[in-house]
Amino acid sequence: MSDKTETNSFAIAIDGPAASGKSTVARRLAERLGLIMINTGAMYRAIAWATLKKKVDVSDPEAVVAMLAEIAVTCGVKDGESSILIDGVDPGDALREDQVNARVSQVAALPEIRELLVAKQREYLKLGSLVMEGRDIGSVVFPDTPYKLYIDASEEVRLARRSAEGLTDVVSKRDEEDSKRKNSPLMVAEGATVIDSSEMDIGEVVEAALVELQAQGLAV
Repeated sequence: MSDKTETNSFAIAIDGPAASGKSTVARRLAERLGLIMINTGAMYRAIAWATLKKKVDVSDPEAVVAMLAEIAVTCGVKDGESSILIDGVDPGDALREDQVNARVSQVAALPEIRELLVAKQREYLKLGSLVMEGRDIGSVVFPDTPYKLYIDASEEVRLARRSAEGLTDVVSKRDEEDSKRKNSPLMVAEGATVIDSSEMDIGEVVEAALVELQAQGLAV
């Protein structure tokens, strides 16, 4: 899948593990560069949220896939950022709940889920240039984009960030599940520049990201 369209829109791919800061960095970069920010993690979380609402057992892949045929997944843009509705409902802050965190990796590992959402993620490029963050953006969604970053941080730092947000999920477990899945595993994409945010504040990470993107050929 090319990162280009007839209108010359492009995608900046930002990958990284849980609580690395990639969502905040993507949002800040989108604001600085005047681009659309796409949070793909929220898309997978929305499906996980739907399994809770529909009382679907995520350990039963067939049941989760069957649920897809019963729900309407609508992706759009609101205030410069991606939005997602399930049957016309915005899950909002519920996407960050521990129950959703506990099952999102299982949901994201299903090839049928990934096929559906990757297609929707690629469609966003028709709306304009993007900053898209997730776990497989540079490796799967837009492998041809020259603009690739991988935002990382130590497990200790990421766990502290999660705790500060009032969340209790174990980031090491999420990392292992996402890295070992057969479909689109979490990885440093070919050509991506790794930025370790462990000892940097968000402003410093954003500035480092801009420097690296310029080095990759982006006109800032």
